Amino acid sequence: MLTINKSDKRNQVEIISIDQLVPKDHLVRKLDACIDFSFIYDLVKDMYSTETGRPSIDPVVLFKIVFIQYIFGIKSMRQTITEIETNVAYRWFLGYGLHDKIPHFTTFGKNYVRRFKDTDVFEKNIYAYPRTSNRCRIHRYRCSLHRFYPRKS
Repeated sequence: MLTINKSDKRNQVEIISIDQLVPKDHLVRKLDACIDFSFIYDLVKDMYSTETGRPSIDPVVLFKIVFIQYIFGIKSMRQTITEIETNVAYRWFLGYGLHDKIPHFTTFGKNYVRRFKDTDVFEKNIYAYPRTSNRCRIHRYRCSLHRFYPRKS
């Protein structure tokens, strides 16, 4: 029997959190559970002014955007931003809501040239220490990134 969908629910208003939309076994959840990105603030604090200028984009977000590009094999920053704009899991990983504006693809290039060029910030990022949460221990999940992000001794 042929069924024709007569109800269009694309404009239906629902109350739901982004957390509910991201599958529990999605890779970004595992990355978030294994890596504490707060170390980035210590690496870049001298590259930002505390007194002048307009508010910056969170440096952790900039690093996570590059991380998404690398982990998921996206070829360009422009495509990465397009993917982040449409992928709820990526938005969740960055800490963005559905209505938050994602930085323009040129933002990373400008920040790299102005702040991070001729520094070893990205190399230090590779040797950062992830946090190992109880969830990781309980499920005996060993993040495959530990070869890049060794555990703290």
